Amino acid sequence: MRSLVTNLGLALVLAACGDDAGTTRDGSTGGTDGGGPGTDAGSPGIDGGGPSTDAGGPGTDAGPGTDAGGGGGGRYFPEGAWFLDDVSGADPAPYSDEMIATLRAAGGWGNGDRFQIDFSIDVLTADASTPKMAFTTTGDFYDPDCDHLPVPIPAGGNLEGEDGYECASDGDCHLIVWSPSENRLYEMWRANITGGTFYGGCLAVWDTSHVYGELGRGDQCSSADAAGFPMAPLLFDADEVAAGEIAHAIRFILPNDRVRMRQYVRPATHGTNTSGGPTAPPYGVHFRLRADYPLETLPNEGARVVARALQRYGMYHADGGNIALTARSDRHTTASWDGLLAPRDLADLDVEDFEVMHHGDTIPVTYDCVREPPIPSD
Repeated sequence: MRSLVTNLGLALVLAACGDDAGTTRDGSTGGTDGGGPGTDAGSPGIDGGGPSTDAGGPGTDAGPGTDAGGGGGGRYFPEGAWFLDDVSGADPAPYSDEMIATLRAAGGWGNGDRFQIDFSIDVLTADASTPKMAFTTTGDFYDPDCDHLPVPIPAGGNLEGEDGYECASDGDCHLIVWSPSENRLYEMWRANITGGTFYGGCLAVWDTSHVYGELGRGDQCSSADAAGFPMAPLLFDADEVAAGEIAHAIRFILPNDRVRMRQYVRPATHGTNTSGGPTAPPYGVHFRLRADYPLETLPNEGARVVARALQRYGMYHADGGNIALTARSDRHTTASWDGLLAPRDLADLDVEDFEVMHHGDTIPVTYDCVREPPIPSD
């Protein structure tokens, strides 16, 4: 993912808790949701991760009332952030049909061309009294892309796909903590707290009082997500769906062999060594569900709530992997996914049901990260 090859991470083992793999900087596979920072080598195998299952499905509720509970309702940032833009009235890109046809010819969505939902990522909430913990960097930390600051660690919290803060599965193990008292969003890829020591991969700290410009945290810079995006604002959760509205865009992922080779488009600031052809979707591409899609054919209201958000705000490509959409786990929400939305409730959505939004010319991936002014140290 960057020009200093001496910092390339070690190969990761596919996590047992998911069927969808993220990409490390050396192009090996690892993780449950495809949410790693991404790299300069993404081999064709990154879209694999085992047979298709309902990994990360509903029913993971660990019970309400933990100190880590709460959440931002999907917004987190002020009005003006790109993922809050209503694009329902915008014209599709002139190349939309060609790009959709290319994705279809390449195999469509991952996971056997099934538009499935992953429910494995948690968002924790810290308050002003939550203790912070410094971390020891690992081979999954990249300079200058990543931030090296102490992270608030809420009691009762957990990593993605884990019951606590130990990365026992050797998966992506995202640690996402929203700290409204600081106006900060802490997002780390490959976190692991074990034996009293905090080992950290790539940490991206976002100023949630700030509307970032088109360069985000920096051009050619990754975050805890390979496109350089913040992750939490692009997740949808059970509380939003139960309330009947998701008022923001959604994160989605594709197999790397279906994404244009080493190209990204704004608002992404980073991409990986993808291997798709010249008319394939680039990293960061923005899809919108067609306005004429028959929502009444979907199996339940929860699916229709998600589909309406896809029609109004769309979805942005964030990483490589198999499971198309990423929702937040219900471990720390009030509502539960059980009876509300299941992993395959949007399986009828085909690539042809979407159109592509234009966000400027594509940008070659160089991995030469130039950071915007960083978050100051405490």
